[in-house]
Amino acid sequence: MKIVIVDYDLGNVRSILNAFEQIGISPILSRDKDDILNADGLILPGVGAFSHGMKNLHKYSLVEVLKDYAKTGKVLLGICLGMQMLLDESEEFGNTQGIGLIHGKVIKLPTKDKNNEKLPHICWNEIEPKHQNWNDTILNSIPLKSDMYFVHSYIAEPKDDTNILSTTVYSDYRFCSSLKQGNVYGCQFHPEKSAKIGLEIIKNFVNIAKEGKSV
Repeated sequence: MKIVIVDYDLGNVRSILNAFEQIGISPILSRDKDDILNADGLILPGVGAFSHGMKNLHKYSLVEVLKDYAKTGKVLLGICLGMQMLLDESEEFGNTQGIGLIHGKVIKLPTKDKNNEKLPHICWNEIEPKHQNWNDTILNSIPLKSDMYFVHSYIAEPKDDTNILSTTVYSDYRFCSSLKQGNVYGCQFHPEKSAKIGLEIIKNFVNIAKEGKSV
């Protein structure tokens, strides 16, 4: 079992490494093409600005490698900024092109002044199903309305909303908090920082990687 966390000099990878180690898995932190393509499961982490993240991915020639990995049908999970970069583009600090594995764009999370709710959205918040059944996904057996830990100001808007796996409400706005297209997953929340339930999501990811599922 080989789990690889993409190393592109951006993202709090220590907490992700710790979470996997808690369930008995020792991931590899790497930007090597062979390591990535030979992984059974791949994590794309990320904290920070979309443009900075894409700049670093291009710097290390990782965009095409990630596209090639996705074509293998093996499971890929983007976390926070890593999820957002799976989409076509972002409006953060001007328009920046993403990896384009899932059609859609990244926009600023709308908020209402009357609610006195500010950005970034930093809190524990509930996830709820959208269209997709959570069975046989990274959210398999996760109780509905489980609280996950969020830290972000921008959100992913997939072009096809059937790609939305879960939604979350902040300042009266319902946004995509996780998504799935075939073997490609994304979580806007941080499963590695979401206590016991978050570890269950990571276990589900590992189980999918072990089984080699692509859908």
